[in-house]
Amino acid sequence: MTHNTSSSASEFLLQCEIQPAQRNFVVLVLSVIYCVTLFGNLLVILVIRMNHHLQTPMYLYIAVVDIFNSTNIIPKMLAVLLDSAVIPYGPCLLQMYMVFHLEMVESLVLVFMAYDRYVAVLHPLRYPSLITNKMVLISIFVSNVVGVLILTPFVVVATELRFCITNVLPYCFCDYATMVQVSCTNSAKYLVILSTTTIMSATAAVALILFSYLSIAKAALKISSVEGKRKIFSTCLTHLLVMGLFYLPLMVSYILPGVGVKLSLEVSNTLVIMASVVPPMMNPIIYSFRNTEIKISIYRLFTGMRTSSLSNSN
Repeated sequence: MTHNTSSSASEFLLQCEIQPAQRNFVVLVLSVIYCVTLFGNLLVILVIRMNHHLQTPMYLYIAVVDIFNSTNIIPKMLAVLLDSAVIPYGPCLLQMYMVFHLEMVESLVLVFMAYDRYVAVLHPLRYPSLITNKMVLISIFVSNVVGVLILTPFVVVATELRFCITNVLPYCFCDYATMVQVSCTNSAKYLVILSTTTIMSATAAVALILFSYLSIAKAALKISSVEGKRKIFSTCLTHLLVMGLFYLPLMVSYILPGVGVKLSLEVSNTLVIMASVVPPMMNPIIYSFRNTEIKISIYRLFTGMRTSSLSNSN
């Protein structure tokens, strides 16, 4: 079904706005990104679970969030790219909510990681007492509660939308802004709500992250060691790179439509997809694999496996 003459839709037809000639390439890239994301984050989880001496609860948290984030989006995108997918109304709303919720949690994870680095650099002796498993559990609870409180209104608002012209969503997954654009419920409030929520939540998160890294940079300038300065500034820049790849695309795609700037579907698709799939792939490299304890544990894991396989062969 591609059209619906009633005031509501029982299902949606997802269609990625990607040129047919580019589909095979996009499928390949997304598959590689998904495999790298799973491998990197599962490796981090494995290493942390095997080595109980690692004081890295924040890294375990971000790895779990990244796996959920990628798994919620990429498999569905691949299914849609390979063949247009029909999705019932209820599961579509659920996926829309989960995309928003995991983006919100990812945003708060970046804030927590900035705080983690702030404590590690400015208060290294207090790090084990401040960044504890209890603190991480509280962070998980708070981030999910904040996500529910902020995003539940979007589900309520989405149920008000009526689809009397078409039920085709020209997108790779169920997306709130796309649903608003194809609906016949003509009201600017639906996109204004999205823009306002994004401005408020993203501005607060970015401000906290920038404060943390500016404080770290200020402390680094007081270090006499050139190597120490280089290491700290390198860490700050790579973390800010991930932050930019996450926040900038989402802020552009979510804020501009609400202020009257209409983006093409292809541009909007690209921005949201980039923000949703690239940071989870990069986070293990930027955060975890740069941690000395984790690097040593990974090295011991693979060298131990190689030694074990050699002894078994003999």
